[in-house]
Amino acid sequence: MATSQAEAFYEREAPERFLPTGYTRGPWDADSQHAGPPAALLALAVEERPAARPDMRLTRITYEIMRPVPIRPLTVTTRVLRAGRSVELLEAVLTPDGGQDVMRATALLMKATPDSVPQVSPGRQVPGPGAVPEKAFFPVPWDQGYHTAMDLRFAAGSFLEPGPATAWMRMRVPLVAGEEIAPLSRVLTAADSGNGVSAELDFRRYVFINADLTVSLHRHPEGEWVCLDARTMVDGAGIGLAASTLHDEKGPLGHGTQSLYVVARG
Repeated sequence: MATSQAEAFYEREAPERFLPTGYTRGPWDADSQHAGPPAALLALAVEERPAARPDMRLTRITYEIMRPVPIRPLTVTTRVLRAGRSVELLEAVLTPDGGQDVMRATALLMKATPDSVPQVSPGRQVPGPGAVPEKAFFPVPWDQGYHTAMDLRFAAGSFLEPGPATAWMRMRVPLVAGEEIAPLSRVLTAADSGNGVSAELDFRRYVFINADLTVSLHRHPEGEWVCLDARTMVDGAGIGLAASTLHDEKGPLGHGTQSLYVVARG
C-alpha cells in the first residue's frame, strides 16, 4: 500500500513508518508533498524518540530540504548528536521507500523550568483569526492537497496580492490518523508557507523554492491557530529570504526563515 485514504496527512503503519495521504500534496507538483506536513512529522519523531526527557523543550529546528518529498511511504529515523543536562542536539531524517533521504532536521532542545525567570515577550500584536474572514488558497489544479487540509484567514495581504502578509492557518485534519495533534505539529505544518503567503513575485512567472526552513520558538505554542506575519526579500541574483514572525492567539511565539532559490519559469 503506497498511500492512505485516511482523513489525516499520514497514517502510521509502524512506529517509524508513515503512509501519506492526498492531503500532503503540494500546490506545484501532483507527485510531491508540501514541505509543511513532513516538517511536522520529523519534529514529532524528535518528541517521540526513546528516552525523551519531559523537561526538555524544542527551541530551534532547522530543515535541509534536499529534494522534493514524494507521495510515497516514509521512514523517519532519529539519533542524538549531543546530550547534556541543559541542552540536547538531535537529528531526524526522512527517507521514502526506494529512495534517498529527502529531508533532514537538526533539533535543539533546552531544559525548561516553569516560573524560574520573569517572562518577557514583546512583539507586534496582530488581529486574531476570529476578526478576519476565511480565504481560499490560490487556484490549484487538483481537488485534494495541502490547500484543502488547512483553514486560511488573511489579516493582511493575500496569495494573489504581492508583498508582506499576515495569515492565520489551522489544520483541518490531524497529522497522523487517530492521534491527537501535538501543539508543535500545528506550528511546523504552517511555518513552511511563509514564502507563499508573502510572495513578492508572481508565482505564475517565477519559481521561489525554499531549500531550508528554520523555526525558533521562545515558548510552547497554544491553541489550534498559527499566524505567519511574513515578509519576502529577493536579490536580483536569484537568492531570496522569507522571514515570518510566528504567533498563536496568545501572541508572538517565535520566528521562521526560509532561504529561497528564485528563477523565472521556463
